[in-house]
Amino acid sequence: MKETNLQYDFIVVGSGIGGLVSAVLLAMEGRSVLVLEKNHQVGGSLQVFSRDKVIFDTGVHYIGSLDEGETLHSIFKYLGILKDLKLKRLDDDCFDMIRLADGSTFKHGQGYDNFKKGLLEKFPKEELGIDLFLEKIQAICKEFPLYNLEVEEGFSYIDKPDLMSQSAFEFVKSITDDKKLQSVLLGNGLLYAGEVKTTPLYVLALIVNSYLKGSYRMENGGSQIAKLLTKRLHSLGGRVLKHQEVVGADYEHGRIVSVSTKAGDKFFASQFISNMHPRQTVEVFGKENFRPAYRTRLKKLENTVSSFMLYLSFHENSFPYLNYNMYSYTQDAVWDTVEYDENHWPQALFICTSAVKNQGEFADSMSVMAYMDFKEVEQWNSTFNTVAESSERGEEYAKFKREKEEQMINRLEEIFPDIRKSIKGIYCSTPLTYKDYIGTEDGSLYGIKKDYNNIMHSKINSKTRVLNLFLTGQNLVFHGVLGATIGALVNSFNFIDDRYLIDKINNLK
Repeated sequence: MKETNLQYDFIVVGSGIGGLVSAVLLAMEGRSVLVLEKNHQVGGSLQVFSRDKVIFDTGVHYIGSLDEGETLHSIFKYLGILKDLKLKRLDDDCFDMIRLADGSTFKHGQGYDNFKKGLLEKFPKEELGIDLFLEKIQAICKEFPLYNLEVEEGFSYIDKPDLMSQSAFEFVKSITDDKKLQSVLLGNGLLYAGEVKTTPLYVLALIVNSYLKGSYRMENGGSQIAKLLTKRLHSLGGRVLKHQEVVGADYEHGRIVSVSTKAGDKFFASQFISNMHPRQTVEVFGKENFRPAYRTRLKKLENTVSSFMLYLSFHENSFPYLNYNMYSYTQDAVWDTVEYDENHWPQALFICTSAVKNQGEFADSMSVMAYMDFKEVEQWNSTFNTVAESSERGEEYAKFKREKEEQMINRLEEIFPDIRKSIKGIYCSTPLTYKDYIGTEDGSLYGIKKDYNNIMHSKINSKTRVLNLFLTGQNLVFHGVLGATIGALVNSFNFIDDRYLIDKINNLK
């Protein structure tokens, strides 16, 4: 085994946005930082791929909270990457379009005023219910100081179980009897895998509010965020090494002294940060180093559902560019689609056309997401296929993908009758793809599921029992680019004074 001679202050395992933001924050404070990434590409869910000279996003298709002065805008500005991001703002009057089973469509506008205006056009008698919805979202968001880049003395993001134990679905039911309005208010639930029986109201509030505060696509893909963070880290003296999958750790006196990689290298540091799923972290860093009760709790935690992604490239000037996203349903109960009927799949679709530099009237490509349970691909679970470690899954798997692609396109034809004429190339990914690239055992979309029935059970602390091992990423607070970035702030507070750091972010000119 090759041993490096360098001793780092921090080693970050995994280059998802939580890991990269954690690394840059620490490097900005003068710490020496090494990021180890198993894949050929950095970025986790920010990874992209190219087919037919078109760039496709694998996980992040649009981002919220990017209007000037909003949380993610301020953090990206502090990190030094905002000025170089290539962004395309979605339509003010409709960044998300909700399409219900009867074919009727409804607009979610950017900003609270536009959101209300768009809904009142279709629900003129429901102003009270719409107002209650928006007021509740804003009230909940004020209860999470860090979400607003504020520091509250003695406050932890997990200290309000009563607030976090409210049901999103039951709240929406309580403010309006109009079933269609209920479906529209919950219509972008694929953003957080919304479910009737489990989804907390605070998850809906934090995510919906972020998109109301500035929704943007990333021109030519979200990987630019990861590339800019990597470049920023390098400028601060940090390093990112790809093709370095961490498979074990060495301990002395209860502390980690080094990690070993599949490539046969060993790296040394004083502190270690894992951007991996908590269960995977326990496996890699040694089960025996974690309390049995903690391991048991992690084992019982349910992950959110996975997905099947359809990627279409288009013939030139054949399909219009849509500067909004569409959420389309084939049944009225939009939040009963996570546990779907395989005979009627897909029952819920997320649809978006990709943005490129100098975007014109026509789209180059489209990405379409549908929920998919891991059990549908479990028979191929022993296979593994990435760019870094390529292999084949066999003809049966290829047939399965072709059948699912056809089902998805058939569903798209109900919305866009002539779409087949525009299609140049067809590609897809399954829960196995996400399992192999992202590292969750079931290809989960959004990590650990938050359940309002037992919200403290899914609480994940950034500190672990191992004295110098910490967690970052989407499982700490909530998922998505904003959620994982806030999770990185939470992690950084173990090493950087919280008020000092938040003041620096807020006071940046």
